Amino acid sequence: MSSEIKRLQTSARMSQVAIANGIAYLAGQVPDTAGASVTVQATEVLGRIDALLASAGADRTRVISANVWLSDPKHFDEFNRVWDAWVPAGHAPTRACVQALLMKPGLDVEVAVTALA
Repeated sequence: MSSEIKRLQTSARMSQVAIANGIAYLAGQVPDTAGASVTVQATEVLGRIDALLASAGADRTRVISANVWLSDPKHFDEFNRVWDAWVPAGHAPTRACVQALLMKPGLDVEVAVTALA
């Protein structure tokens, strides 16, 4: 195993992707559309994840695990409609989904994934 870590889209605070030992760790993704519906926010977040996965040489079928944060449990069903359409059949990752106060008013969705690169 290589001990090299490749970091993508890095700033002083964080990297959007870190790849180590063939595993891509994506930072939590939030939408720019604060205040929009959960459907709009989830679609935007999952689109960002698609782009980050591609930059790491991966795709949705390679996602191992996902962490989902929703601002309110009432958003669970609406989020899942978008999520279920996004996850390829036969490739459902492990997942945790919790309620959390997100860092900007109007944000209802944050998702972070881990995938094989």
